[in-house]
Amino acid sequence: MECLSNIYDWNKKDITFFTCYKIKQILDLLVQRENRDFEEVYTDFLESNTYQAIQDTGSLMWYENAEFIIDEYYREKS
Repeated sequence: MECLSNIYDWNKKDITFFTCYKIKQILDLLVQRENRDFEEVYTDFLESNTYQAIQDTGSLMWYENAEFIIDEYYREKS
C-alpha cells in the first residue's frame, strides 16, 4: 500500500500504523460491499477526495470509523 511510505503524525504522535490499518479496513469493507477485486477498489479509493482527507491528518478523517468514511466516499461518488 502507498501509505507504508508515508509517516502520519498528529500532535507530534506517530499515527502511521493506525492510519494504514484504517485504510485497510475501509478497503476490505468496500471489497465486500461492492463485490469487486481489491485492486479495483484500491485504485478507485486512492483517486478520491475522501482518501486525500485521510492523508491530511489535520482533517481528523483518519479518526472516524470505517463506516463513516465509506459513507463519505459514497457521497463523494454520487
